[in-house]
Amino acid sequence: MQAAITYELIKKDERTGARAGILHTPHGDFPTPIFMPVGTAASVKGVSPDELKDLGAKIILGNTYHLFLRPGADLIREAGGLHNFMHWDGAILTDSGGFQVFSLGQLRKITEDGAEFRSHIDGAKKFLSPEVSMEVQAALGSDIVMAFDECIPYGVDYEYSRKSTARTTRWAERCQKALPQSEHQGLFGIVQGGMFADLRKKSALDLVAMDFCGYAVGGLSVGEPENLMNEMLAVSTELLPENKPRYLMGVGTPDYIVNAVGNGIDMFDCVFPTRVARNGMAMTRTGRLVMKNAAFTRDFATLEENCGCYACRNGYTRAYIRHLIRAGEIFGLRLLSLHNLYFLQKFMRDMREAILTDCFSEFAAEFLAHYRKHG
Repeated sequence: MQAAITYELIKKDERTGARAGILHTPHGDFPTPIFMPVGTAASVKGVSPDELKDLGAKIILGNTYHLFLRPGADLIREAGGLHNFMHWDGAILTDSGGFQVFSLGQLRKITEDGAEFRSHIDGAKKFLSPEVSMEVQAALGSDIVMAFDECIPYGVDYEYSRKSTARTTRWAERCQKALPQSEHQGLFGIVQGGMFADLRKKSALDLVAMDFCGYAVGGLSVGEPENLMNEMLAVSTELLPENKPRYLMGVGTPDYIVNAVGNGIDMFDCVFPTRVARNGMAMTRTGRLVMKNAAFTRDFATLEENCGCYACRNGYTRAYIRHLIRAGEIFGLRLLSLHNLYFLQKFMRDMREAILTDCFSEFAAEFLAHYRKHG
């Protein structure tokens, strides 16, 4: 049976681990590195599928935890799967729900069987396991299915991290057994290990031996210092096969992305671009613009010069968008969402071109030299 998800390495940067490739999925072939907008509940907040296509998105993310709770896997199966349900004909990756369960804190209990938790919607008792997660994701019909894992919080001690990582590996084996083999869905394993290099290496080696369609790196960008994140990322990726896609989960700020691409990562997702848009913030090459600031009151420039997003190419000014944000107008939040998502899509295309032309190191150095992390 032909694998549902394959990766074609086109070019590897000679001085870093940066890679340009093509991700082959049942819903299209896409250039990497690539950023996946997050449609947690079967919708990228405030943005239509046609608008996503217009800004260059090829693959988006849905979330098993949220769709499991509402509207439920049975309803989405009845609708013909997630693609039909949300009118999206590009590729879809579904997160397993492991990170959302982790973020529930005291509302969940993790055992060898799975995770018992209280719904954040109505407090009802629910249960997710490797088998349930695979059943739900099979019903959703996503192109890329993520194995059910436990995200280890930053600051957890070595012994808990060791036991949790071993359990995640056992869960990955159960996921492989539970997900029906199909030409329409491919399963990714998730490297864990907390902030311990030896655990991350063991996790990576154990998962590689299981021969997944692709590999994600989880449990990073959860509060740890940036230098520690980069160290654990390098450790996690160095043992992964070159002929499989590599996905860093939950990272969406451009400074983190450019460092991760340099460490050989191909795929990214994050709610960051739309979340900060709803808080009135624009992403640019030189940093973030807080549109509520008085400095933009009479600023009649677009959000970013030479930007091809809907807002900028149609001449919507910083002054106008600031007015919309302060007035509570939804259109302002939509303009910022469209801009931020376009920014990241263009950023990924520019990085790919830099890799293909052997100038990724220069691209990364120049970008990081001018980028301000805070607006």
